[in-house]
Amino acid sequence: MPPSNVGLALDNKLLASLPRDHFDRLSPYLTTVSLPQGEVLTESGEEVDQIYFPHYGMLSLLAVMRDGKAIETATVGREGVVGAMAGLGLYKSLVRVVVQMPVVCSRIPAPQFRTVAAGSDPIRHLCIRYNEVLLSQARVTAACNALHSIEARFCRWLLQSADRAAGDTVNLTQEFLAEMLGVRRTSVTEVASKIQGAGVIAYSRGVIKILDRAALLRTSCECYQTLLDQSAILG
Repeated sequence: MPPSNVGLALDNKLLASLPRDHFDRLSPYLTTVSLPQGEVLTESGEEVDQIYFPHYGMLSLLAVMRDGKAIETATVGREGVVGAMAGLGLYKSLVRVVVQMPVVCSRIPAPQFRTVAAGSDPIRHLCIRYNEVLLSQARVTAACNALHSIEARFCRWLLQSADRAAGDTVNLTQEFLAEMLGVRRTSVTEVASKIQGAGVIAYSRGVIKILDRAALLRTSCECYQTLLDQSAILG
């Protein structure tokens, strides 16, 4: 991996957390790729053949129902990895993985990742530890979807997206938001209009700009902070 790409790979917090000699075992197999919004990386039921370590942007993990409907169960940014359990053996994805916000990431083929992980305790522990993070996210998200209002969930999700975007502007369509939240597009329109009317966001043509983050936090449910806290503990 070229030195410039090595530095970029270390923008991913999990890769940066590895002892340097163990990271160096991975780096020859890592390639840097840019992925557009909406691209499906893995379908539910498919064998995981690539592992993705985002540098910036966000990936969504979606539970897919038999009728084709889907809902987000977890999100992954530069703090995480998608597909890491393939490092412990052949692994089929239980979720659909979609690029939620344009992503630049380090990617490694699963066979090479397994080979390196077989001789590296830190890399195997990374796989297990981050799987716990994703399971924790899924539990919190399931409770949030069942117990909290669409408005609170919308605000929580927007805060998460802004964190991954590292700014106050997020490019998202109402259709995409509706799928992530598992609600109708009309519900997203109503909530976005209400929050915009309160001066908290500005929303136009798929671009959401946060104008008052403090107000967004107040309207969001407790799950935003819970997810931050659990990621910090388990990550």
